[in-house]
Amino acid sequence: MNIVVCIKQVPDTTEIKIDPVTGTLIRDGVPSIMNPDDKSGLEMALQLKDEKGAHVTVITMGPPQADLILREAYAMGVDRAIHLTDRKFAGADTLATSHALAGALRKIDFDLLITGRQAIDGDTAQVGPQIAEHLDLPQVSYLEDLKFDGDKTFTMKRHIEEGYQMLEVEAPCVVTVLSSANTPRYMNVGGIVDAYQKEVEVWGFNEIEVDEKDLGLKGSPTSVHKAFARGLKPAGELYEVGTDEAVGIIIKKLKEKFILN
Repeated sequence: MNIVVCIKQVPDTTEIKIDPVTGTLIRDGVPSIMNPDDKSGLEMALQLKDEKGAHVTVITMGPPQADLILREAYAMGVDRAIHLTDRKFAGADTLATSHALAGALRKIDFDLLITGRQAIDGDTAQVGPQIAEHLDLPQVSYLEDLKFDGDKTFTMKRHIEEGYQMLEVEAPCVVTVLSSANTPRYMNVGGIVDAYQKEVEVWGFNEIEVDEKDLGLKGSPTSVHKAFARGLKPAGELYEVGTDEAVGIIIKKLKEKFILN
C-alpha cells in the first residue's frame, strides 16, 4: 500500500501578532512548525506502515525553509519526501495551492491520500477536498480513525456534530484528519541524524502536470482585503442575586438587545 501525506509548515500561532498597519502576520522571530492536523494525519499513515508495511511519502508546497518539516517527517519514519517550490507558486490561495498539489500527485502512485482537516494559519479546511475534486477521487473529511483490510477497503470513523459515522471506502481515496485523531510520535535521535542524510526531492513547475494559469496569484480567485486582530471585550457586569431576580435581569438584557419583544 502506498500512502501520500500532504503537510504544511505554519507559524506557531500561539506567538503570532498582526501588523496593525498592513494587516499581515508578523513572521519575524516566530518559529514555524508542522501543521498539527497534518502531523496527526502523518501519524495515521505511520501507524498503517507499522501494521501493514505501507510505503509513506510526504509532500509539501512552500518556500525553501519548508524543508525542515520534511526532515522532521523523515525522522518520524517516512520513506520519501517531495518539496514543491517555485516562484510560480507564490501568492497562491487554497484553490491555486490545491491545483499545484494535485498536479504533483498525478505523478505519484498512491492508494490513500491524507491531509489535515485544516491549517492553523488559514483555517479554511478547503485544500484536501479541493485536491479530491481535481483528482476525481472519493473523499472523507473530519476523520477520527481508519482501518485497512489489507486488500482495498478502508473502514473509517468520521466525526459529525451528532456523534460519528462509520464508512467503508475503496482505494484510492482522500481523507482529511483531525488533530485529535491520535498523538503523533516523537522523533528519535537516530532518526534525526538519518533525516539529514536522505534526499528531499525538489519539484518545480516543470515537474508537475498543471496549467500555469491555475497557479500562484494568477490562479487565485480569492484575496484578503484586510486582516486584523480581534479586540478584547470589555469586562461584563457581575450580579450576585437570587434565581428569580437573575431571570428578570436576563429577560431585560435580551429585550435591550432586541432578542425578545
